[in-house]
Amino acid sequence: MLKNYLKIAFRNLWRNKGFSLINIVGLAIGMASAMLILLWMQNEISYDQFHEKKDRLYMAYNRSIFDGKLQCWENTPYPMARGLAAEFPEIEATSTVQYNSFLFTVGDKHLRVHGNFVDSSFLSMFTFPVVKGNARSCLYGISSIAITQQLAKKLFGNDDPMGKIVSVENKDNFTVTAVLKDLPNNTRFNFEYLLPMTYAKKLGWTDDNWDNNGPNTMVLLKPNTNVASFNEKVKTITEKHLNYSEKIEVFLHPATKWRLYSKFENGKVTGGQIETVRLFGIIAGLILLIACINFMNLSTARSEKRAKEVGIRKVVGAQKQYLIGQFLGESILIALIAGVIAVALVQVSLPGFNSLTNKLLYIDYSNAYFWLAFIAFIVFTGILAGSYPAFYLSSFRPVMVLKGAFKKVNALVAPRKVLVVIQFFVAITLIICTVIVEQQIKYAQDRETGYAKDNLIYHLLTGDLEKNYQVVKNELLGSGTAVAVTKTSSPITQGWSDSWGFEWQGKDPNSKIDFDRYCVDENFAQTAGVTIAKGRDLDLRLHPSDSTGILLNESAVKIMGFKEPIGQIIKDDGITWQVVGVIKDFIIRSPYEPMRPMVIEGSKGFFNAMHIRLNGHNKTQANIDAVEKIFRKYNPQYPFEFHFVNDEYDQKFADQKRTGQLAGLFSGLTVVISCLGLFGLATYMAENRVKEIGVRKVLGASVTGLAALLSKDFIKLVLISIVIAVPLAYYLMDVWLKGFTYHTPMQWWVFAGSALLAVIVALLTVSYQAIKAALSNPVKSLRTE
Repeated sequence: MLKNYLKIAFRNLWRNKGFSLINIVGLAIGMASAMLILLWMQNEISYDQFHEKKDRLYMAYNRSIFDGKLQCWENTPYPMARGLAAEFPEIEATSTVQYNSFLFTVGDKHLRVHGNFVDSSFLSMFTFPVVKGNARSCLYGISSIAITQQLAKKLFGNDDPMGKIVSVENKDNFTVTAVLKDLPNNTRFNFEYLLPMTYAKKLGWTDDNWDNNGPNTMVLLKPNTNVASFNEKVKTITEKHLNYSEKIEVFLHPATKWRLYSKFENGKVTGGQIETVRLFGIIAGLILLIACINFMNLSTARSEKRAKEVGIRKVVGAQKQYLIGQFLGESILIALIAGVIAVALVQVSLPGFNSLTNKLLYIDYSNAYFWLAFIAFIVFTGILAGSYPAFYLSSFRPVMVLKGAFKKVNALVAPRKVLVVIQFFVAITLIICTVIVEQQIKYAQDRETGYAKDNLIYHLLTGDLEKNYQVVKNELLGSGTAVAVTKTSSPITQGWSDSWGFEWQGKDPNSKIDFDRYCVDENFAQTAGVTIAKGRDLDLRLHPSDSTGILLNESAVKIMGFKEPIGQIIKDDGITWQVVGVIKDFIIRSPYEPMRPMVIEGSKGFFNAMHIRLNGHNKTQANIDAVEKIFRKYNPQYPFEFHFVNDEYDQKFADQKRTGQLAGLFSGLTVVISCLGLFGLATYMAENRVKEIGVRKVLGASVTGLAALLSKDFIKLVLISIVIAVPLAYYLMDVWLKGFTYHTPMQWWVFAGSALLAVIVALLTVSYQAIKAALSNPVKSLRTE
């Protein structure tokens, strides 16, 4: 019986090659799209889920009220890990984790590498496999280092790295005591080496202050610990160690939620990346549904061709359940063929998709679970696509069919129309949402940054750059390569420091407002292109006392309540600063958030970067070559690693751009799949009405009139889709945009343009077959009568 079913299935496919091709291609595109999205979703959901102790791993968070709002942050004091381990027996282990970047030297190789300071317990808490060495003891010594296989290859080639010496910053030597397997691409960690926290302490990068937040604190609880009860016990640990009254709560956030649930509102988790994962899960389901709707539509449209087959089978004794099984089997066979094509499409598309998503996704063909999932996916798609045709075709009454009294038009009109409406409703909704997402990104990009991004670069103060800063600055300016230079505490596109401990005259003792803290030496306004609203810029040459001078942005002046800010005294961390100028607000963090108050401290502050305003009269590459020559002269051991500020600023939109591009890609595929189905349906309807068209032509109907006759029913369905899609898309985008403080207004032409595009695409798809049928010779269609 199975062999007979397969024969019939293949014969039907071959007999109707055109429709079979449309069915298979539509399903293949839909399945490939869904597979790509599912691969991406699986990667997102699996972040840090490979750690063997993930159910007991947590990260310490702080929670406190700022400006009337309960806010959470993940940076903690350096003594936090040590204090937690000492005071709470429920804790099995803790580790401080702090990002760093150093120059590594082995022989004549010089590499800048990114890694972490961690405690010796880190590798026993997290599952980062050690391929050489001992995970528990490899970071005990202050001069020990663990490196990844990738870094070992870079530094030592094919030699065994164990016991080899690595020079860090050309001053401290470390012995390789462990080699780690390269990190997977689904972890929040991004390091190529691990150094002991004892080395950070030696460098003076740590302190014992409980009011200074810097690193992350990781916690491994003992089995069967009640987390809710533990959070009640641990929440006051920071308050107890402060020598002043401060309301700060500590709580643990589980490793299982680090990736997907990292958004906090009013002190509680409200979402995060999970929202994007859900969105694309819905898109994957909709694309697959639309592809299946194509199959349903074309299968039921061709029902008259198979009605007699069903009638004869029933007459000779075939039961309904066997007919349902046969038709479902045929649809599963088509799904299998489409699935094989889909896997090939996915394999070809993965390099481009990985580039778009910034991931390293792949199909693991050696994994048995992949094949089980693939088979389940095929069966599910086949049943979803074939369920309606199977139940519909198997329900034909043999007496009516064999008498020729079976009429398909009245029986099929409602379901088919509903399915076409669903297809275009989804496509139009996705088009509108994609356009508005792109508009929001453009709106944020066009927001006034408050500084001039063009011809501005920065370079971190690596090696001898800070020691040689003044001579480097003089040569940059003297050579005409730069027009202004300044030192800063961080790149202008990043906020590395903030504080709520500033004091000023008239401050409400109960107020708790967090300020961005930025440090510059001098000539900041000229270098960055910010605008001085009042007073002057910092200038050590004309005003040597500007080492303790300070600039405020307009938001800070407003919050501090200064009517005349110039000359005001502000205290921070034991240093008295005097306000010499006020600058207009500029964006240092997210362009989607409101401006934050900012204080810009003078040269008594701390510095990590230098900004260079290149001479706009020179060619950019000539400027860069000149800067590199000077840097190599005074900092020869370190690579020249500059960054264009405008490129760095554009990175702030990377996630939203990626989401918009993915939404645009899949909405486009949705339209393609919908049009494939519409094309097949129009083709079949034109074939069924060929005699009607012949009669109408004989009676004088024009080609235009016939094309309009054949097209109008489909256009009506698209118009109904528009009526449903527009208000839903408006509602969805209104909710989404309200999540941004600064957002674009929704404009009527987006909805009108998307609707018009859908009509045009549908009209072009249908009209080809309509015009072809209208141009056919009526003699050929009527001579069989």
